[in-house]
Amino acid sequence: MRVAINGMGRIGRLLSRRLLNEGGIELVAVNDIMEPENLAYLLKYDSVYGTLPYRVGYADDHLSVGDKKIAVFRQEDPRELPWAALDIDIVLECSGRFTKGDAAAIHLSAGARKVLLSTTGSPDVPLLIYGFNQHVLNADTAIVSPGGCMTNCSTHILYLLNQIGIESVQANILHSYTSRQELVDAPHKQYRRGRAAAESIIPVEIDLAGSLERLLPALKDKIATVSTRVPVANGAMADFTVQLKTATPASEINALFFNAARQEYKGILDYTEEDLVSLDIKGDTHSCVVDGTLTSVVGRQVKLIAWFDNEYGYTSRMIDWLYYWKKFL
Repeated sequence: MRVAINGMGRIGRLLSRRLLNEGGIELVAVNDIMEPENLAYLLKYDSVYGTLPYRVGYADDHLSVGDKKIAVFRQEDPRELPWAALDIDIVLECSGRFTKGDAAAIHLSAGARKVLLSTTGSPDVPLLIYGFNQHVLNADTAIVSPGGCMTNCSTHILYLLNQIGIESVQANILHSYTSRQELVDAPHKQYRRGRAAAESIIPVEIDLAGSLERLLPALKDKIATVSTRVPVANGAMADFTVQLKTATPASEINALFFNAARQEYKGILDYTEEDLVSLDIKGDTHSCVVDGTLTSVVGRQVKLIAWFDNEYGYTSRMIDWLYYWKKFL
């Protein structure tokens, strides 16, 4: 499979690093408007995941990473990208700019066979969560949204709890700060996002509830969500308060997730009873790790806590998608 990445931000660069060691997938090209020398530097040195153990450089319009060479382009308009000439199977659209169906389809016009977004796209783009409804994919599907890191965490948890029966959900995703926030106070259309990210606990608006209702229509109008950004560079903790239809002991709820982690959701969802903190989840490949030590029940109300690495876990699902989609090419 021949792959290209458009947009070399946090997700694009982490995917680039990880694809270096994936068999059967060749990273052929990347596109980003930043200076290529800066790109090479940021690819080698990462403040969260450390330094790549390879020589990384740039020359003759190519990145060299160890013994691999990757073509580099700096086109703002994907129409100008030579995906046809490079025989690109899938473009990983990681810029955050082309999330609507017609915009993402520009990559198809440029010659790519398929496009995988790195976020939740517009309603006209199929929203398929790996491990939940990837089987809906067919050979004619050309553009897929794999959701976001919070959607991938939440979908499996709510689906399993709804086997008991959910009346309502309040979810607060405590999440590391992101590039959509500011380092120092600055203007922003969402005032709180403009406050210094490393200095405050900052609640921000998110569209998670809408995504979950698309995936779990039985829960429409039963979900409310918020994300609280905290001053760490990586890691997230999802805090679910769920009103169930039937009073259920914490032990039964934990058993539900323990069994799912070892059966139908193995590799996607995990379960732990270790005393974790957010740093311990760095580099974890699961979409969520349910923390059984923090499950509590009052009447029919359940408090459930799950950890996830918002970058590494999410890119793990994108890589799963590449292998899954390969059989349709």
